[in-house]
Amino acid sequence: MAVKMRLQRKGRRKRPFYHIVVADSRAPRDGKYIERIGTYNPMTKPATINLDRDKAFEWLMKGAQPTDTVRAILRFKGVLYRKHLMRGVKKGALTLEQAEQMYQEYIQAKDAKIAARFEAAAEERRAWHQAISGEAPAPAKAEEPAAEEAAAEAPAEQTAAEAPAEEAPAAEAEAPAEEAAPESAEAPAEEEETKTEE
Repeated sequence: MAVKMRLQRKGRRKRPFYHIVVADSRAPRDGKYIERIGTYNPMTKPATINLDRDKAFEWLMKGAQPTDTVRAILRFKGVLYRKHLMRGVKKGALTLEQAEQMYQEYIQAKDAKIAARFEAAAEERRAWHQAISGEAPAPAKAEEPAAEEAAAEAPAEQTAAEAPAEEAPAAEAEAPAEEAAPESAEAPAEEEETKTEE
């Protein structure tokens, strides 16, 4: 009997909710299953995944084939990483204690990252609700830094005004020399025209 790990759809129309199940590959999508090992809710932000990692690992080692989506979930939850480590133990590259320690460190880091995402999403939701609530945001202490910035910009503007003033006399000195050169260049051209008319 071919066993698959797949999603079983629940929820109403346009609001999917899935159970992660181990089922016979010949059974209908929402039909009979052997064991339910978790849930997946793609409608939350970020998506909510509850998975019994030990049961999933056990079925994976028994030979259950995950579908593409369930494989991505297993990778995200660290079950495939655990399988990878256990292969290393079987080959003798790692000890069981090392593999368990590496797996626990991975899970802790992953759970911390997920918790940070949930916090960021919750903060974003709070900010959005605050923005649409119609209440004016509390005035920040932006007036004091603005005054400091204005004071800092004033000396910078003074030095900027002095620099172009110094450059202006040099530009004026260059301009008369340039004007004289074109006049002398035009004079020979006029002489040539007068010679051809004669």
